[in-house]
Formats: sequence, C-alpha cells, structure tokens
Amino acid sequence: MDTAELVQIAEPGLLARNPWVTRRLINVDEYYRMVEAGILGEKERVELIEGELIAMAPIGDGHMGTVNAVNYLLVLAVGERGVVSVQNPLRLSNFTEPQPDFTVLAARADFYRKKKPTPDDVLLLVEVAHSSVRYDGTVKLPLYAQHGVPEYWIVRLDIGVVEIYRDPAPHGYRSVHEVRPGETLDIARLPGVTLPADRVLG
Repeated sequence: MDTAELVQIAEPGLLARNPWVTRRLINVDEYYRMVEAGILGEKERVELIEGELIAMAPIGDGHMGTVNAVNYLLVLAVGERGVVSVQNPLRLSNFTEPQPDFTVLAARADFYRKKKPTPDDVLLLVEVAHSSVRYDGTVKLPLYAQHGVPEYWIVRLDIGVVEIYRDPAPHGYRSVHEVRPGETLDIARLPGVTLPADRVLG
C-alpha cells in the first residue's frame, strides 16, 4: 500500500469525519523515544507530520533509480557550495519532521554532525514522486512553504516533468513552473548550478 492509497483510505474514516475529536499529538522528542524503546524500528518508513506518524510509500525501482541519478547530479553540480543530504530528516517544528528525498543545505564545516538542519539552512528540497504525487503536492508542499523553504522540486515520474516551486508564502508558493526533458534545472540560491532535466527524469 502506498502513501496515496493511505490518504484515500483515511479520508472517509470516522476520525476524518469528526475533526472535533481531541487527538494526542506526538512531538519530535517523543518520536525519537519511541524509536529508542523499539516501538518504532529505525528502518521503519514513517515520518512525523503535524504530530502524526505518516506511512511513507515503498521505494520502487523507478524511484530508487531516480534518487541515485539525482544524488549523482546534485553532488557533482553543488560541489563544495552546499551539502546534499539524502532521505534525512528536516525539523520544521516541534511536531513536524519530514524526510524529503533530497535537501540541499548551506555549506557547513561539520556537515551538520552537531545539529540537525532547520529551514533556515535549506537551499532546495526535492521529492521524487510517482504514487506519492498527491501527498507531496497537497501535504508537504504547504508545509515547506509555511516554514520558508525557498525552493521545492517535485520530480514527477508519472508525467515526466519537474515542478519547480519558489517564493514561499504562508499557504503555498507564489512562483510555479514546469521543466521538461531537454530543458535545464537551476537552483535559485546557487547561481550557476544547473542540472539537465533529461538526466533527472531518465
């Protein structure tokens, strides 16, 4: 079952129809204590979104291959101007810590060993999406915008385009455009850094 299916199943449920029911939300510290206690396995594919644990989509071959390709391209293109973090957590608040496929972070000598990155450190976020398109576009996108992530890409494997979101506002991004095969991707906060869309999309 992928994330999109989970979202569709949850919508008609009793709790979804009764939003007035008080929920006991989990904060980031409690989330990590659950991992330490063995309630959640370290390799379990979940992320904490607004105090709730969300199951992440399984990694299919197309997703894995695209992540490998984008990792290779980003590391070569960014070089020493930033840190390319792959499928690692990004703390947005005390109740939200997603695990985007890629976070390009401002360069730091300790490579974020001493402290996890926050939105202030982010130059670019990238999600590779096929079955998770709805989740990445309707749940994660407004969260990233709300927390000031300056640029967000959704690599749409289902239709072969990269959606580029820039200029965050409280409920979304003011600038949206698509990059197609044959065109070039650039990172606004890293002038001169470009990636060929053909190689990103395969």
